Amino acid sequence: MTTKKYIKLILILGSLTALGPFSIDMYLPGFSGIAKDLHTTVAKVSMSLSSYFIGISAGQLLYGPLLDRFGRKKPLFIGLLVYILASLGCVYVADIDSFILLRFVQAIGSCAATVASVAMVRDLFPVKDIPKVFSLLMLVLGLSPMLAPTIGGYVTEDYGWHTVFFILMCMGMAILIAAQVGLPNSYKPDTSISLKPKPIISNFLKVLKEPQFFTYAFTGSISFSGLFTYVAASPIIFMDIYHVDAKTYGWIFAFMSVSFIGSSQLNSVLLKKFSSEQMIFGALITQSVIASVFLILAVNNLLGLYETIAMLFLFLGCLGISNPNTAGLTMAPFAKNAGSASALMGAIQLGLGALASFAVGVFVKDSVAPMVVIMTSTTIIAFIVLNIGKRFIKEKVEVSKDDDVLVGH
Repeated sequence: MTTKKYIKLILILGSLTALGPFSIDMYLPGFSGIAKDLHTTVAKVSMSLSSYFIGISAGQLLYGPLLDRFGRKKPLFIGLLVYILASLGCVYVADIDSFILLRFVQAIGSCAATVASVAMVRDLFPVKDIPKVFSLLMLVLGLSPMLAPTIGGYVTEDYGWHTVFFILMCMGMAILIAAQVGLPNSYKPDTSISLKPKPIISNFLKVLKEPQFFTYAFTGSISFSGLFTYVAASPIIFMDIYHVDAKTYGWIFAFMSVSFIGSSQLNSVLLKKFSSEQMIFGALITQSVIASVFLILAVNNLLGLYETIAMLFLFLGCLGISNPNTAGLTMAPFAKNAGSASALMGAIQLGLGALASFAVGVFVKDSVAPMVVIMTSTTIIAFIVLNIGKRFIKEKVEVSKDDDVLVGH
């Protein structure tokens, strides 16, 4: 493969990967504007985030079988088309319920891009290059939550929140054209794959029964729902409670991403010395201590804007360490069912994330405390699940040192 072709493929796959995070983070600075225009509360607007997470969660399970059955490009084309139309709908939306529904449809569409990009890395690159390609895509995934809210903050302040969805629609169109023109047909449709619910469900059940899968998938997903809690609560916390403007909010959000990305880079250094299990255990203990201190401060009203930012920064740092390791150990036992295992892991993670962000919409109104309560309880539950689940694992499958694991946002 020529360098030019290699770069072209990475750029297209990277843009497919970035569509999801941009759709999640770019409109966050517009929450109070959306609430005002649609005559509702910011907490109700945050339900549109939950509906987006539910959409991605369901979409993960849906596209896995479709991409194997019909090849990569057809489902990708249809998914992106759905995404473009839903984004257009969001530009002209008149009430909050239609907005929440359109965000769900938008998520189902964008999910095609996320799942297809992972599948196509496996199709297009030789096995020895796959970890390197995934690392590059991880960089895109990492930069997206830094760039998206900052850009969104400026667009919202200067042109209003409708423009954000117009930009997302244009991104969808550009990616659709690039994917159709620039990506080869990397996979022959496999007509033997049944799309009947029964074989698909039995495949997922087989994956679920593996003790190493359920232990680390649930440990990882429950602790990771702390991140979703933060994402959903952050517009309410920073813009409603601490009264920062949309641009400043975008910068705060970008600063928080540094913690998550920095610690996941530190993770690869620490793995030379420690095993994945030790890393998860250490990260969860540290995270429990940080969350408990955070809770004591929140309940006693000892948190200002800067203290809140500092505590969240430390909390997210622990997730950057535990998340790649739980993902690696979750996927390790599956040489054959990797697609189903990866889809199921993504669905569990996003499903629990949707629940957490839903709880934020219900409980977080005028204080930081409910957000911290949710974060502390998810961390402690994850720690308990880890210690109970470990007892069921008879033979442990290790992650080989040169494997890189793709982590969902």
